[in-house]
Amino acid sequence: MINLLPFPLILVVVLFSTLYIILKWFSSPLPKRKPLPPGPKPWPIVGNIFHIGKFPHISLARFSDVYGPLISVKLGTQIVVVASSPAAATAILRTHDSSLSGRQVGQAARIDNMDFDRVSLIFAPSCTDAWKSFRTLCRTELFSAKAIEAQSILRENKMKEMVEYLRSRDGSVVSVGEVVFATVFNMLCNIIFSKDLMELDDKEGPTGVKSLISTMLESGAAANIADFYPILARLDPQGLRRKVAKCFKQMCAVWEIIIKERRESLAVGARTDHRDFLDVFLSNGFDDQLINWLIAELLGAGADTTTATVEWAMTELFRNQQVLKKLCQELEREIGNNPLNESNVSQLPYLNACVKETLRLHPPAPFLVPRRALETCEVMNYTIPKGAQVFVNVWAIGRSSSVWEDPLSFKPERFLRSSLDYKGHHFEFLPFGAGRRICPGLPLATKQVQLILASLVHYFDWPLPSGGDALELEVNEKFGIVLQKEQPLLFVPKAKPSF
Repeated sequence: MINLLPFPLILVVVLFSTLYIILKWFSSPLPKRKPLPPGPKPWPIVGNIFHIGKFPHISLARFSDVYGPLISVKLGTQIVVVASSPAAATAILRTHDSSLSGRQVGQAARIDNMDFDRVSLIFAPSCTDAWKSFRTLCRTELFSAKAIEAQSILRENKMKEMVEYLRSRDGSVVSVGEVVFATVFNMLCNIIFSKDLMELDDKEGPTGVKSLISTMLESGAAANIADFYPILARLDPQGLRRKVAKCFKQMCAVWEIIIKERRESLAVGARTDHRDFLDVFLSNGFDDQLINWLIAELLGAGADTTTATVEWAMTELFRNQQVLKKLCQELEREIGNNPLNESNVSQLPYLNACVKETLRLHPPAPFLVPRRALETCEVMNYTIPKGAQVFVNVWAIGRSSSVWEDPLSFKPERFLRSSLDYKGHHFEFLPFGAGRRICPGLPLATKQVQLILASLVHYFDWPLPSGGDALELEVNEKFGIVLQKEQPLLFVPKAKPSF
């Protein structure tokens, strides 16, 4: 027979054993974690907020020159890791693509209890099944080679309307960005709704669609104290979330009657002759909140980025007259008096090189769309903690003297004998990103930019107002989600006599 220990003694043994285990656990060395990437020393509480300034892409590029290609800064309570070299970009976007493929949804965008995992293509916090289905839907119905070819007549018609409008303004000052935005916006609206939603001569003012989109993008890109200190999120201290919510509601009102009428038509089987992207949404059972947010993303991202690229391209071409002359000669030699269309424009190597060179110097999204670490991982012998924001500074990579020869000069020739493309395989040239979060609209965007830029250069001369010198066009930037010119590009269209 086994003699059992008295219960009080058993209790003492258990307590001392537990205490021994706890003490041993605390005294054991924890697995050593590699440090955060280096960076400027943060100040108490505010971190590096005041080190960043109005142009984060520039200040972070300068910090990378000091601390290396992978750095970290602290904005309030938020850790931000920044990659500024092809090697660092490769590590982020390819090697650790899965771990670093999240999105940080800014507090300004968190409106109406929006579930971004359910409704968003661009800002979905993680790569959920819903996000994958959106990507597949867009890739097959909107951005596939077959879909883009089928839409070419539509885009060419909108281009012709733009050319006729500019001819009607011959000799008058026009804002290139305003005209291009309306053209691209209507191209997209016809793909989605089969109709225009904006006049080329837009006089709607601050309540117009362009103004609403601009306000939403500016508010989303603004330094928001609620992002730096999430404990303040409910207060919305700068009113940015309220501003975005108001603009979003007004913008949805522009097309809500179209959605309502289309639902009714489909319910009675009345719409069978034509299928646009709204039909695709409705046939997949999407509700109004989901449709509204996806449309806002497609229109906002598509129109603003294309407009900025064309405006920067026109600026650089007219500041570099020899480049402009070569492009005009290519258009005259290859197109001449023949109709200008997407098929012949896509075969122009110097035009394509001009577009690539513009995107190198002036990427529409200087940090791409920032990522978020879904889990802690080690990159280039540093730790990126879970929840950190991750930027890839493609603006800095495109202007790096260690990557590009004479990087600040506009030289399309550098792309003529180069295999570099937009598709995310070459990490020194990433205007559309790479990996699973690469911009899905890449094939459409390049077609639009090439067609519009070729039309503007081929059909018109563009003197500056009051006879100014095009060599003196300013290239100051306005930082935001989309990197735009600080001052709008104003030209006087003069139709070429041969057309």
